[in-house]
Formats: sequence, structure tokens, C-alpha cells
Amino acid sequence: MPEPTDPSQHPHLATLRRLEQSSGKLAAAAIARMDEQLPWYRAMPPENRSWIGLVAQAGIAAFTEWFRHPETPQAISTDVFGTAPRELTRAITLRQTVEMVRTTIEVVETAIDEVAAPGDESVLREALLVYAREIAFATAQVYAQAAEARGAWDARLESLVVNAVLSGEADEGTVSRAAALGWGSPEHVAVVLGTAPDGDSELTVEAIRRASRHAKLQVLTGVLGSRLVVIAGGSDNPLKAAKSLIGPFAAGPVVAGPVVGDLLAASRSAQAAMAGLKACAAWPDAPRPVLADDLLPERAMAGDPAARDLLVEEIYRPLEEAGSALLETLSVYLEQASSLEGAARMLFVHPNTVRYRLRRVTDVTGWSPSDVRSAFTLRIALILGRLADFGSQP
Repeated sequence: MPEPTDPSQHPHLATLRRLEQSSGKLAAAAIARMDEQLPWYRAMPPENRSWIGLVAQAGIAAFTEWFRHPETPQAISTDVFGTAPRELTRAITLRQTVEMVRTTIEVVETAIDEVAAPGDESVLREALLVYAREIAFATAQVYAQAAEARGAWDARLESLVVNAVLSGEADEGTVSRAAALGWGSPEHVAVVLGTAPDGDSELTVEAIRRASRHAKLQVLTGVLGSRLVVIAGGSDNPLKAAKSLIGPFAAGPVVAGPVVGDLLAASRSAQAAMAGLKACAAWPDAPRPVLADDLLPERAMAGDPAARDLLVEEIYRPLEEAGSALLETLSVYLEQASSLEGAARMLFVHPNTVRYRLRRVTDVTGWSPSDVRSAFTLRIALILGRLADFGSQP
């Protein structure tokens, strides 16, 4: 139907005028039907119901204008949804919006026989059908744009949170930002670090999210430079959590920091994981993933003061407090290439005594002198402990 130059020459002028006169009545009927049929609408606060009412009125007004100039391109999404604030897309879901639009269209459709001039019923019904299609596309576009905007904003917010944890600057503001992203403050939190794969970082982040959903973990994640950082919550086993998330990481070491109590303490886990990632080159046969605490000797030799303190405070000091016999026996055993008989001869005791004392070392420290890797860790702890003692002497 060509656009008339003079509105008075509209081919269905009588129907157009009756539609204009009925707009307010139709909008009121649409709102009344929503209140009657849609429980979510009744449960909404008055302000949101008011905005929805304006959207319904704008939708009917836009249909009237569209019927007036059917050949003129109409920005339906702007005409209809521009009356409400952007926050409305957060207040009501896409499904609820579809129900709202459907209810409004149904109200207009049931009134066609009353609104249309005699003989124009089929014309108005066909126009409403085409308009319903256009409004459906407009609805999808509004929510798609809102989702894209939220996604971009959430990605920036998540990057801020991850960077704050990694840099040791996490504070209450960081916790608030994480909560806005859906972080539920789990009791157990650990940071997992590795190399990010080449390509689109968004795909990597989405792969981490899929893996976390499968493992029932909460995650905050991001690609910072060449690193893929994952803050995982909900598991008291950091190695298990890292194994469930390892798929999206690129080749190379993946290090899991120790479990901490909350997001504010996650910086400690992140610092340990970063130090472990740096020191991992010194242990080419390290498992993948590996715990940062399993890399304590390499971290200490790479200059990590936290690792040095841990080795001294959690291994050397407990042995020192348990009595000089344990320290002496462990030292001699390690010097004798882990030989029970050799250590017994040097100490002038029975091999069973050496064996008993070594079991006590394991009980006190959690590290077994008979295991090659543990023996290496114990040896470094002894060296650092002696240096600490020497440095404290006047």
C-alpha cells in the first residue's frame, strides 16, 4: 500500500481514526489482562508495572503509526522499548517480555471487529500479523543488545577482580564486584595459573566456564597477557579443582595455589601459584597440574621469600622443637645417601632406631625422608633453617 501524501487520503481512513480513538482503551485492556493472567506482573513493584504499562501503550501507539504509514521504515524497538529504562531488561526476562507482547497483541486482535471499519477487518488483521512479526524481531534485538552490553561490562568487571587478586590489591570493593558477577563467597578458594592458548580469549574463558559448571565449581577467570588465571571456589582440594579445569590451558605447566578461606585471601594463593609457575622450569618432570606447595624448594631457590619461610617454619622449626635427635638423624641419613645402615653407623645406634626416628620426621613434617622428592625438600629446609639460625646469631 503506497504512502499517501495527504493523511486524509489514507485508503482506510475510517479504521485509522477508530484505531487512534481506541488506543487508550486498548492499552488499559492489555494492562488489565496482564494483571489477570500473568502472576509475575502482579508480583512486580509498582514502578516496574508502570514502565510495563508505558511499553504496552507505546506498542499500540506504534502499531497505529505503522498502520498509518506501512511503507515507511519504522524503528519499532526505539518507538516501543525506548519509553522504558534499560534496567527494565534486567527486571523482566525475555520470556516475560514475550508474554507481555503476546498479551497486548491478543487484546488488539480480539478488538479488531470493533475497531475496524466495516469491510476493513481482514486488512487490520493482516496488518496486525505483520506488525506482530516486527515487534517480535524488535524484542529479540533489544534483549540481544542488552546481553551484549552486560557481557562486555561483566568481562571488564571480572578482569578487574582477577587483576586485583593477582596483584595483591583485593579489598572489599573487589568482593562487591565479584558478588555482582554471581560469586557466592565459597568457603574454599584456590588460584590456578598457566599459559593461555593462542586465539580468542573469550572462547578460552567460556571453555573454563563450561568445565567449572561440569565440576560444580564457582570461577572467576581471565586472560592477562600470556597467562590464563582461574580463581576457583567450592573445593578444598586444589589439585582436583585444577585437574577439572585444565583442558583450556595451553601446553606447559599449570600450577594450583593453596586453598584459602575467601576471595580476600586469594591473593596469597595467587602469589604462591605465580611463584610456582616461575620456578617450574627447575623441575622438568613436575606433574601437570602441580601444587605450588610441591614446588617449595624450587620456589625458595628462585628467591620466593614466602617459600623460604614455609620451609623453615613448617619443617625445620617443628623438627627443632621435637628434639635434636630428629634433626641430627635426618641430616646424617640424607648425607649418607639415604642409607639406614650408614646412618646407624655414623650415629652409633641400631638401624631400627634410625628407622623409628625417620618415621617421626614424617609424622612431624608430613614429608617422608625415604621419598626422593620429599628428601630433596627436607634437605633444602635444613639448609634454610641453619642459615636462618646463623643469621640470627649476634
